[in-house]
Amino acid sequence: MKLSMFKFNLPKELLAEYPAKNREDSRLMVVDRATGKITHKKFKDILSFFDEGDVMMLNDTKVFPARMYGNKEKTGAKIEVFLLRELNTESRLWDVLVDPARKIRIGNKLYFGENNDALVAEVIDNTTSRGRTLRFLYDGSYEEFRKILYDLGETPLPKYIKRKAEESDIDRYQTVFAKNEGAVAAPTAGLHFSRELLKKLEIKGVQFAPLTLHVGLGTFRTVEVEDLTKHKMESEEVLIGSDTCKIVNSAKEKKKKVCAVGTTVMRAVESSVSTTGQLNPYVGWTNKFIFPPYEFNVANCMITNFHMPESTLLMMVSAFGGYDLITKAYKEAIKEKYRFYSYGDAMLIL
Repeated sequence: MKLSMFKFNLPKELLAEYPAKNREDSRLMVVDRATGKITHKKFKDILSFFDEGDVMMLNDTKVFPARMYGNKEKTGAKIEVFLLRELNTESRLWDVLVDPARKIRIGNKLYFGENNDALVAEVIDNTTSRGRTLRFLYDGSYEEFRKILYDLGETPLPKYIKRKAEESDIDRYQTVFAKNEGAVAAPTAGLHFSRELLKKLEIKGVQFAPLTLHVGLGTFRTVEVEDLTKHKMESEEVLIGSDTCKIVNSAKEKKKKVCAVGTTVMRAVESSVSTTGQLNPYVGWTNKFIFPPYEFNVANCMITNFHMPESTLLMMVSAFGGYDLITKAYKEAIKEKYRFYSYGDAMLIL
């Protein structure tokens, strides 16, 4: 499989700048792998595809307001800082992305807040061409420090959304089941579920199996090599509890539907599976990169959004749905004007 096989022309107007008015009113394309049939529904119709004893695996990670704006000492240049990962709680060390990167060097200080007085950070390392390690110079308690970060931060909408984050994004760029804070991007397949829809699924007897994968920029890092075997994914943190494993393994034994809600869930479970296809508890990191051909071990159906050309997410979906069928589905999605990416529409692969 080559990178160029995942190239397609995506009209700009199909990139969703805003979410659907109501979560469950997004459109839903249903792709049946057994028959190759493609049908068009609303997301709320997902109810009719699941029965008692089926399982939905959900990523309960919670997005924190990771985008901040500061000013560089002396020049006052405006710098965007994107918080990626907390490295050390006591030292207030963070891996971040900075933009514009060329203006920031080791030893530079950055000032945050309305009058540049809320927080100061010092650049102590260059981690990548765009990345840096910052030490926030703050003596107060850790709780106070996190509160300041929260107050200064913005909802980290993806870069393709050209507008500023609005108040409504605080709620909408977060799943209704978000619990464990640590993601810098939402697990977007989960954004279509409303509390009412979850309740209806529960009444129908569908079980939920939560796990956590803290979505980092690894999920969105562009692939720059034609030979996919040479691409390295960035690691993301995963937590899978024993209760979730019991629910999933029991449903598998009973030949029920086990649905991965999103590519992040799929990557998490495929990173912690036994040789016999059992899901194991896991606390650690994964840099698993799934592209065709790939033998999936846990999920037998999947909910996902429509992804960008040449993205690792599209590659995973193609591995699960079959390259030819997913290519056909994407052509139809463009023809039918489905909305793409984080705030876009959904696909159910059976």
